[in-house]
Amino acid sequence: MSAGPSTARAVTARRERNSVPLLPQASPQARRLAALILEVWAGLRTPLQAAQVLGLSLPRYYQIEGNGLAGLVAGCAPRPRGRQASAAHEATALRRDNERLRRELGRQQALVRLAQRGLGVPPPPPPAKAAAKKGRRRKPVVRALTLAARLQPAAAAANAAAPATAISAQAVGEQG
Repeated sequence: MSAGPSTARAVTARRERNSVPLLPQASPQARRLAALILEVWAGLRTPLQAAQVLGLSLPRYYQIEGNGLAGLVAGCAPRPRGRQASAAHEATALRRDNERLRRELGRQQALVRLAQRGLGVPPPPPPAKAAAKKGRRRKPVVRALTLAARLQPAAAAANAAAPATAISAQAVGEQG
């Protein structure tokens, strides 16, 4: 059998021996920065030389190096096995549980009704909603009336400042 392109097996691209794929989604800038940090850690460059090559100040280089070290340590930390609990998974589980409990409640209520009918016991009357809360009833207030009441003192003060002749002329115009 020939291993030509007509065979069903796909030919995979070969990697160099002892090589690790280096995050193909990383930008060239990030790869360059990582290479320079590794050169500093290996002793090939000084931090000042790496900062000059990158066009950064020395404190900024140390900040970036610290972020790289934090990423390295985080990458080496063991990951927990299996599915991890998240708020979304917990919410869906609670919704499912709620629906199951509602179905169970409906089933139990139906069984109670059937038992009551079979024994000839009348169902209890529904609870009165108004009897549960007795208190002082609020008088309904229209918002427009409260706003008008708040505006009237301001309008009265403005009318008091206006000349009396203008008010009397308006009154005569309304009557005539």
